Amino acid sequence: MRLDAIGQIYRLPEFVQEQLRKTKAALAKNNGLTLNFGAKLRRPHRDCRSGAWHGAEGKGWRLEPAEINEQVVSQHLYTCHYPDPDLLIRTSGEMRISNFLLWQISYAELVVTPTLWPDFRKAQFFEALEEYTRRHRRFGLV
Repeated sequence: MRLDAIGQIYRLPEFVQEQLRKTKAALAKNNGLTLNFGAKLRRPHRDCRSGAWHGAEGKGWRLEPAEINEQVVSQHLYTCHYPDPDLLIRTSGEMRISNFLLWQISYAELVVTPTLWPDFRKAQFFEALEEYTRRHRRFGLV
C-alpha cells in the first residue's frame, strides 16, 4: 500500500506534516492500493460555474460558463490524479459526509465508525476493510 495526502497539508501541525512525509517515503515503492489522507479540504464554491470562472481569471486564463463541464471540474480537483475511491471511512459516528469528496464518492462504499479520528487506529482500519469486503458492490445498479 502507498500513502498520499491531499488538501491543505501545510495547515497541519509541523510534526504531522513530517510524519506524513516519512510515511509516504517509506511506502513510495509499493505498487498496491493507495490510501489517500484528506486534510483540511476547502469547501467547494456553491456555484461551480462562477467559482471556476473566478478561479480561471486569477490564473491568467478564462473559461466561459458554457465551457465548464464534468471533465473540466474533474481536472481541477485535489484527486484529479487518482481513480474515484472504492471506500470512504467516516469517523465519529456521524451519519453524514459533510460535503467530503462529493464528486468522487458517488459509487464508493461508506463505512461509519463511532471512533473519533484522533483515536482511529489499525484495528478500526482493519474492521472497516473487513466490512467493505463483505459488501456486494453494484455501482448504482439495483
